[in-house]
Amino acid sequence: MSQESEIEFETRGPLAVVTLNRPEALNALTLGMIRALQPKLEAWAADDAVKAVAIKGAGEKSFCAGGDVRAVWQAGKEGSALTREFFYEEYKLNRTIHVFPKPYVALIDGIVMGGGIGLSVHGSHRVAGDRTLAAMPETAIGLFPDVGGSWFLPRLPGRLGLWMALTGARLKAVDALYAGLATDYVPAADYGELEAALAQALTEGGDAAAAVDAAIARFATDPGPALLAEQKAEIDRLFAADGIAEILLALKADGGDWATSQLEILESRSPTSMKVTAEQLVRGRNLDFDACMTMEYRMSQAAMAGHDFYEGIRAVLVDKDHAPKWQPAKLAEVTSEMLEAYFAQPDSGDLTF
Repeated sequence: MSQESEIEFETRGPLAVVTLNRPEALNALTLGMIRALQPKLEAWAADDAVKAVAIKGAGEKSFCAGGDVRAVWQAGKEGSALTREFFYEEYKLNRTIHVFPKPYVALIDGIVMGGGIGLSVHGSHRVAGDRTLAAMPETAIGLFPDVGGSWFLPRLPGRLGLWMALTGARLKAVDALYAGLATDYVPAADYGELEAALAQALTEGGDAAAAVDAAIARFATDPGPALLAEQKAEIDRLFAADGIAEILLALKADGGDWATSQLEILESRSPTSMKVTAEQLVRGRNLDFDACMTMEYRMSQAAMAGHDFYEGIRAVLVDKDHAPKWQPAKLAEVTSEMLEAYFAQPDSGDLTF
């Protein structure tokens, strides 16, 4: 394996292993990595010698902190085609993982956010570790929870998905497991042995899914009680409405410490992103996966043509002043016409599979 490569591939007998190899950038996903992984997954899906895929991040800090949105920001400033190509090809990759016909095991220790969730949640197994920190933080950068967020977020228990989507809440391993973003918990120190056990179990033949389940079960442990289990009733109550204005009113009316903290978070987010996100999850509840991804591609191109994504990236990743000037600055100023523009077919055409 070349250490210079942003993404590395190897096979250990019947187990194909993918390593996201940008540890200095928290393994953020680039278009080049997407273009390398897509044909590999297609080939492995068709290769009878490959029984399962495992994907992990290099280093100890991150599985994948998301898409390389700074590169997309720069492309938008320059008028580059990357603002179309990145989302188009990333969403096709998300679908390839969603329909992958073999066990797909994501070892999601460390940061797993945005595009990193897209590389993991659509697969069959998501193994959290000690340092797992899962989130969909897009409303803080003037975007929306994409990479299939319209599909998986409305299908989390109760209103957890909407709460995560709007606030960017960060879940540790135990809460990621409770919410359904992770399927298993294995201490990170055991990941190396787990990989070897996966390869060995698959070598012995039999049903691949059963072999993967058994190998993971050998190392899986109970991470303890989930904080979300205690918070869920409050989340379900305060985030019960489909509209963001109604949610803000509920938080204000409650007045408790937790409700006030959530209100402060939402009041710092892009009003456009919040309104778009709330509508996205309403629509996503009743769409199949492909329709969700087509909708998200439309939304991505509207965001690229707008203001808040560029301002959000500037504030959070470029100047790092964390003082974005959203346009519009108030929720009431986000008109129905602005909202509908996010769900209209872009001039460049729709995402097709």
